[in-house]
Amino acid sequence: MASPLISQYLPPDIDPTKASIAYGRRALPKLNEELQSPDLLTRQRALMALCDLVHDPEHAYQAIGIGFLDTLKCLLKDPDSTVRQKTIEVFNTMANHSVGREGFLKHGVILALSQILDDPVLLCRRFLHQTFKNVAQVPTGADAIIQKGLIPSLVNKVKDEDEEIQELILDTLYFCLRWDASPALQSKAVPILREKLSDPNENIRSKAAHALMAICMPREGKNQVWDYGVIPLLVLLLDDFSIDVKANAAGALMFAAVTTAGKYAALDAGAIPALLELLEINVVKMRLNAIKALTMLAEAPEGRRDLLPEVYRFKALISDPILAVSRAAEIATKVIEWKP
Repeated sequence: MASPLISQYLPPDIDPTKASIAYGRRALPKLNEELQSPDLLTRQRALMALCDLVHDPEHAYQAIGIGFLDTLKCLLKDPDSTVRQKTIEVFNTMANHSVGREGFLKHGVILALSQILDDPVLLCRRFLHQTFKNVAQVPTGADAIIQKGLIPSLVNKVKDEDEEIQELILDTLYFCLRWDASPALQSKAVPILREKLSDPNENIRSKAAHALMAICMPREGKNQVWDYGVIPLLVLLLDDFSIDVKANAAGALMFAAVTTAGKYAALDAGAIPALLELLEINVVKMRLNAIKALTMLAEAPEGRRDLLPEVYRFKALISDPILAVSRAAEIATKVIEWKP
């Protein structure tokens, strides 16, 4: 029999931790007002609701137009850790949309986010570096991080941050170094990345080798990699149990061996037998990097001498269905068989 009593509990589809959303066009402006409320609970509930809304690019676009970014930048200084955490989570979600990344660049969000690089709350820092990684994946975002002078801070953070955050920073550095490696080279990034090549965490080893691949693109990077004795460590990583570590180490060697000093450092470290073994592994990225690295080594007389008996391996790969692998194998064959 039905009871006339009214339940004191909320209906099951209402979340008491989130602010109620106003109807229609009033929804986002009302949330923006609540974010500026002096009441802590009101700010927290508004941020919880906003976190859900900005997953939709349309809502993110509207929020930027209303002026949410300036409001959120102020909340990064909030004394409450929950407010800071949810604020950075909103930024991280918006950074997944192109409209969000563009808004960050127009409204100076990158520099504002850098204020919490030393935040005592681990989750805040994790969301921060996820945001930087998302922004850095586009050239304009990577350039903005470089222009704001954040590379030295990111390089230093690699040394002692939490492992998961180290991985995020290494990804961010890779995207930025492809654009301009000079700030990292001036910040002594090479010896720090060298240390990370021996890290017990395979993801960190892989991402450190990936970042070194980018830092080796300019000549100064190639020289520093040789100066700091990184090349023998990269050769050792060719025997790593992780496929990604092997592939990225081969990629770094590919760039490092462009210089004469790099070639002979790799040859002296026994790179040729290790790279030849990678040709037998049917992983496109690994095989391609190994072929190109061996092509660089074949430009040295000693390298060509050691590779001539193995040239059949490259000829077999000319018929590979992957066009990039086939073309690289063809070039390698010509270099190995070249006669003065």
